[in-house]
Amino acid sequence: MANAGDDRRPKYQRIADTLREAIRSGEYGPGDRLPGENDLMATHGVARMTARQALSVLRDEGVAEARKGAGVFVREFRPLRRRGIQRLAQQQWGNGRSIWSTDIENRSLDVDQVTVSEEAAPDNVAAVLDLADEETVCVRRRRFVLDGKPVLLATSYLPASLVTGSAITQEDTGPGGTYARLAELGYKPVHFREEVRSRMPSQDEATQLGMSAGTPVILVCRTAFTAEGCPVEINEMTLDAASYILEYDFDA
Repeated sequence: MANAGDDRRPKYQRIADTLREAIRSGEYGPGDRLPGENDLMATHGVARMTARQALSVLRDEGVAEARKGAGVFVREFRPLRRRGIQRLAQQQWGNGRSIWSTDIENRSLDVDQVTVSEEAAPDNVAAVLDLADEETVCVRRRRFVLDGKPVLLATSYLPASLVTGSAITQEDTGPGGTYARLAELGYKPVHFREEVRSRMPSQDEATQLGMSAGTPVILVCRTAFTAEGCPVEINEMTLDAASYILEYDFDA
């Protein structure tokens, strides 16, 4: 990365670097108001558009957020550390704990939107789950809210023939969640595969997650397999990139 003294860098980038460093050093803490456009214009001798672009960089990075009529503030939300391996251990869901408990520590995580339905399987889902023609899936759609901030949209697909009549078809699946219920049905997940991608959000995703303009989403698609290698669930997750740190901790 070029340093702040590199004259070839646009002025707004250098101003953004200065503000970012002030945040990192603690000069501006969570919830503090950053210098406004007029302040930056006077301090750095730049035009209003340049000052506006500098603040926009920090907003797009998720470092700062604009509050209508009040200014731009250092973001107070602390990113969620998603422990990609530990969270799926059987000792989690097998003992009645949510896999999310590994991530949230003592913070408040709520599922504020849940829908469960039986639908025709999308082509990609039918292919991975090896479904017969016309075979349907149980679809569980959820929105997760951490400390009052929407952070994740999740859609799970399970063969309807496996889960019909079980708690998986209810909004509340009970202690240990879907994987504990699959184990009770004789389809215990023992292996998981996750694929991770990133892109800009759709308008609907940005609205549901309350995202700042310019922030990408992280897409995580997880497939759960039984000991016999049978895929029993696909979970397509859309994460607010500014709200997450993806952590993978494993032995060599």
